[in-house]
Amino acid sequence: MLDTRPHSQQTPTPSPFLVPASIFDEDGFLVDFGQWNEALAQRIAQQEGITHLDDPHWRLIRHVRERFLALGGLPSLRRVCRATGLSRDEVHDLFGGCLPVWRISGLPNPGEEAKAYM
Repeated sequence: MLDTRPHSQQTPTPSPFLVPASIFDEDGFLVDFGQWNEALAQRIAQQEGITHLDDPHWRLIRHVRERFLALGGLPSLRRVCRATGLSRDEVHDLFGGCLPVWRISGLPNPGEEAKAYM
């Protein structure tokens, strides 16, 4: 049905891809690990320039989240690659680097020193 109300009276439809900035810190990391879900991961991925998350993406994201919960910190890329069956180059091709993986996985800001190595 066509909306015939004047433009000023039309209710804007919120974009499903908008993510409230208040749930992220100044570097784009999720402030509360518990707020993460797969829909939010898709939105963050789109903001990172990744249009679609497929099986290899999800395998890596889930593994990184599981290891973060178990270790309380950053898992080494070598171990992540071994556990997921992805090479370092494949991880780079999928995400462009480690920082996008960390952000999309909904993990908190790892700090300046860790980010320098990512």
